[in-house]
Order: sequence, then C-alpha cells, then structure tokens
Amino acid sequence: MKFLFADSLDYVDPDYDFLRDRSAAGRKPYWDDAYPHEILGYAPYDGVLVSRGIVGDGPVQGKYSAAQAMRFRRAGARAFLRLDRPEFAHLSLFGDCGAFTYVKSDTPPYTPADTAEFYDDCGFTHGCSVDHIVFDFDDSLLGLAGGSPEARRRVDITLENARAFLSEARQTGRFQPLGVVQGWSPASMADAARQLVAMGYDYLAIGGMVPLKPEQIKSSLLAIRDAIPPSTRLHLLGFGKVDQFAEFMPFGVTSFDTTSPLIRAFKDDRQNYWLPAGAGRLAYYTAIRIPQSIENPRLQRLVKQGAFRAEELTRLETDALRSLRDFAAGQADIEPTLQSVLEYNAVIATDRPWVDVQGSSTMTKLEQRYRKTLEDRPWTKCPCRICSDAGVEVVIFRASNRNKRRGIHNLGVFKGALDAATTPSDEAA
Repeated sequence: MKFLFADSLDYVDPDYDFLRDRSAAGRKPYWDDAYPHEILGYAPYDGVLVSRGIVGDGPVQGKYSAAQAMRFRRAGARAFLRLDRPEFAHLSLFGDCGAFTYVKSDTPPYTPADTAEFYDDCGFTHGCSVDHIVFDFDDSLLGLAGGSPEARRRVDITLENARAFLSEARQTGRFQPLGVVQGWSPASMADAARQLVAMGYDYLAIGGMVPLKPEQIKSSLLAIRDAIPPSTRLHLLGFGKVDQFAEFMPFGVTSFDTTSPLIRAFKDDRQNYWLPAGAGRLAYYTAIRIPQSIENPRLQRLVKQGAFRAEELTRLETDALRSLRDFAAGQADIEPTLQSVLEYNAVIATDRPWVDVQGSSTMTKLEQRYRKTLEDRPWTKCPCRICSDAGVEVVIFRASNRNKRRGIHNLGVFKGALDAATTPSDEAA
C-alpha cells in the first residue's frame, strides 16, 4: 500500500533562526525553501499528489501564484517539486482535479480534454478523471435506492467525464488514467466502479472519503471489491484515517493520498508530534504551545479588551521559551519548566490568568499532556534531520516554520510505520 503526499506548497525555510524567530534577510520563498524530501534528505512518501484546483490552472483560483502556476505547467511537476534528481525518479506523481475547490459549482470547471492535456503537459505519471464530489452518504441503503437528485446528477457527470477522459488519456499514452468513483451509498459506489471497469479502467480512485467514518469507508470498499475484478487497483483520495491504515490493507488498496500527518502537527490539539511505537504503530505527544504574543490574534484581542497588558504577555512568553530551552539543555528541572509553560498557556486556553484557573479541568488535562512530553523528551529519540537540527524547537507549537517542520517529521514517522506494516509482496502503484 503506497502513500502519496498531497502537496500544497508545503516547504520550510531550512535556515530559519529559531532564537530570533525570523528568516535571513533576502530569503526568497520557494527558491530558498525546502520540500519535505529535501530537508529530511529522503522522500517520506512513495509519491506526491497535486490537485489542479490547488495549482489554480484555469478558472479556479488556486494556492499557487500566477507565476508559480505558469512555471508548474512549463517546467513540469517533477521539476517544480524538485523531484527531478535520480534518487527520486521512482516516485509517482499523481494529479487530480481537486473537487473540493469547486464543490459549490453546478458543474466541474474542467473538461476531460483539458484535464488530460494538463496532466500530459505537467508530466504526471498518473491522472484522475474529472469528478464532481457527492456529500450524500447512507450506508444503510440497499441496491441503488436513495440518493438525492443532485447526488445522482453528480454521479452521472462523473461517469460521463470518466468515459471521455479515458479516450483522451489513451491518445496521449504518457500517464496512467484513474477513473474516479463517486456515490451516495456503498452499492452506488460499487455500481460506479463496475461501470468504470467496463469502460476499460484498471485503476480506480475512490472519492468522497474525507467526511466518512472508518466503518463507512470499509463498507464501501467491500461493496466495490465485490463488484470488480481482483486485479483492479484502488486508490483512496484524501484518506485521513491514517491512524487506522492497517485496518484497510485487507481490502486490496494499492495507494492512498493524505496530508494528515503534516496537518495534524498544527490542527490537532493533542496528537501533533509522532514517534514510532513498533509493529507499524504510532505514539503521540502534545506539542507545547508558546505562540508569539505580539502576533497572536487571540492574545492581542485580550490586550485590546484590557484583560492583560502586552508587557505581561511578552514576559510570560519569554519565560516559557527560556524555561523550555533550559530544560532541554539539562539546566532546569521539570516542575519549574512546567509551571512557566502553564502560566502562559492559561491565558491561551482560558483567557484568564493562571492563578484563577490552575485547578480547572482544562489546565489539569493540559498539564498531564505537557508533563508526558517533558518527561519522555521525544525529540531526543528521533534521529531524523529535523529533530537532530531543531531539538526541542520541534515540539514548540509556534508559527509555520516550527509547525510544518513537526509535520514533515510526522510524515517520516508515518512512512516508516506504513513500511513496517506493509508486506513485501505489495506492488507499486
């Protein structure tokens, strides 16, 4: 089972100064920055997926600047992502349309013809057909029952586009086409998969996975597998249940894409620093929040309301950072370090001073999680370049260059766990 990282310009400044919290003067974003495979020194994934909607090609406003979008298409995905070195030649490059970016549109903004041209121009190894995402889902429905008129319309559009896209892809002959499955129930998704195989697809991408619960995904995969030949490969689009990846291996999933290990580094409240736990499992730690007091919107709101003085918040921030760094250097004990961290976090978590909330359930839970992080010192147990170079800074929840570094570290840990759990007989995507 191969892991594709869904990229969205996820790079960091390799020369970032953690003590001064700034990049070097004259730094040029992207050009001077490093992708995960560059800063780690190896690729923590089996390939990269890029959504056309993220690039912003055509009528959709993407995340790329106009100049970046032009260069992506002119130089190609492999060169733009800096995967054009020999050691990365084996990595797959998947493209999809990014259906979430146009979910509110009546029809997709792309055609099968211009999408095949986009994949071909950019040098993708694999490309997904043009789909229209369906949010209705009821796993209790039997057969082709149910499904709102809008859901059925979107499935029809997806299938019509898939038929035309396969013809276009065969004319180029330079990338592997995937037919995208959409549906409102396991049976409707199985029927769509059956139709795609009948068209000639031997690799299917299962869409609409993001909002589904694990058991709903499993019931869909079971129905799909029963409807198609065993040789048909399956890719899961936007698979976020990475903690449970081993549970999906029996369904014959060839590949999946996700950003979850990186995103959870700064969007998860508790499990945002990962370590391997053996046998393909993961252990989780809570990164310690020490935001920049003069830049954090919530803290600045409290200052404007008169609840705290800016000078007091800056002092709390400085004390927390100093204590944590002293602790990491063996120059401070855990209790005073924890005290400094919690005094600042009381304001962040409750909008109130530590003296007022130190016995609250919120602070007690936070203390327990932070104590585990400090006691175990997980940043010292990881040999990756990020943890070796950044040290304790990697577990400080504070602005993009730390948070994304922690996320890139998580990518490496997750890839290691996946490799440990994957049997040697798995075939490449």
